[in-house]
Amino acid sequence: MGKEFSEIDSGLREWISRQRVFFVATAPLSGTGMINCSPKGMDSFRVISPTTIAYLDLTGSGVETIAHVRENGRIVLTMCAFEGPPRIVRFHGTGEIHEIGETRFDELMCQFIHHPGARAIIQVNLNRISDSCGYSVPLYSYNGERDALVKWSQAKGEAGLADYRIQKNRASFEGLPGFGRL
Repeated sequence: MGKEFSEIDSGLREWISRQRVFFVATAPLSGTGMINCSPKGMDSFRVISPTTIAYLDLTGSGVETIAHVRENGRIVLTMCAFEGPPRIVRFHGTGEIHEIGETRFDELMCQFIHHPGARAIIQVNLNRISDSCGYSVPLYSYNGERDALVKWSQAKGEAGLADYRIQKNRASFEGLPGFGRL
C-alpha cells in the first residue's frame, strides 16, 4: 500500500499544494528528552527542490524544533489529506535553521508570504519521502486560517517580538540552545 519516492515529482508537488496543515516532529538525543510534534498552517510550507522542502517558522511560546534540529538535525514533516482521497505523506530529513537576518533566510523568504512574527525558515534536506493509505484520517472541511498569531505579532511589533524571542525562545524546555546563538 505505501510507496517510497526518490524525490518530489509534479504529482506529489500538486498534492502538497492542496494541503492546509502539516505536522513537524523532532526529538533531542537524550532518551529522557521530550519528543515534540507541532501542527503548522498559514501557507508556510514550500517545496524548494525535488529533494528539499522548507517552512516559515513563526514566533511562538516554544522553540523545541529549532533546538532539536540544532542538536541533531533529525526532523520529519507529515501531511494528511483531510479532504478528497485518503493519503498520508512523510518527509524525513536533516534540518537546517536559517534565522531572520541571515543571508539564507533572506534568499528563501522570497518564496513565502510575509507573516508578522517570522523568526526562521526551517529547511529540510530529504533522505526519505513515503506515503501511506490514510484510511483512518477523518474528513474535515476547511473554514479558513486563524488570525490570532498574526494579531498578536502585529500588536507586539518588531521590537516586541525581538524581546519576546530573547526572553522565551533562547532555549528549549530542556535547556538546549534555541533561537539565536547562546
